[in-house]
Amino acid sequence: MAQPLESSTATRPRPQAKGKPYWVEPLVTSVVLGVWVLYSLWEVFFHNSGTYGNYVSPYFSPGVGKWFGWHLLDALYVAWVPFLFRFSCYYYRKEYYRGFFWDPPACYQVDKPRPRYRGETKWPLAINNLHRYFWYLAFIVLIFLWKDAVEAFFFKNGFGVGIGSLLLLINAVLLTFYTFSCHAFRHMVGGRKDCYSCDGKPTTAYKLWHRVSQWNVFHGTWAWASLASVWAADLYIRLLIMGVIHDVRLF
Repeated sequence: MAQPLESSTATRPRPQAKGKPYWVEPLVTSVVLGVWVLYSLWEVFFHNSGTYGNYVSPYFSPGVGKWFGWHLLDALYVAWVPFLFRFSCYYYRKEYYRGFFWDPPACYQVDKPRPRYRGETKWPLAINNLHRYFWYLAFIVLIFLWKDAVEAFFFKNGFGVGIGSLLLLINAVLLTFYTFSCHAFRHMVGGRKDCYSCDGKPTTAYKLWHRVSQWNVFHGTWAWASLASVWAADLYIRLLIMGVIHDVRLF
């Protein structure tokens, strides 16, 4: 009798992919996000001002503390909004689960043993379920960031272009792409529907959903790019306030 062929690959070892080791990405992620968190804590808890002339740091916009006369830790009143928006973001959840929790560190890697898996049903990870509501708050903050970006081009002597003007404009643009390529926004514009064209015609919701889906492919790119732009814009303005550098006017 002929022996059966081994058609199943379940018991065969999976060939190792060539290239960088699997732990490189989570390691880089944990280092970059860790440094960013430390920098953010330094900026929020050790400075009461983020304004230099017509430049306003993203950490201090909008100036909620000034509206109500609360001048202690002015950035703390608004910085929690973008932080929670990013913390609960679907993309960042994957990144910090791998980078900080090592859970799992990469695809096809064995997960650490645990007695009971609770997922995001318990504190503090349960707060991730509020991501869509953080999106609404982040959208309000984004409006003020665009206001700051426009005002950054208007100096005391009139219209002009400085390095700070360009940094704040680039930051607003990248944050816009990051915000509107969000998975939660994709669901809001059309993902909740069971049928887009039951009458045979594509609906507006479908067209919006399709467009956002195209942006969503690059959501991770916008996430890292906007994180870098926030960091760069704030650091530039902080160095101006400290007198370490001087603003360069291009026009």
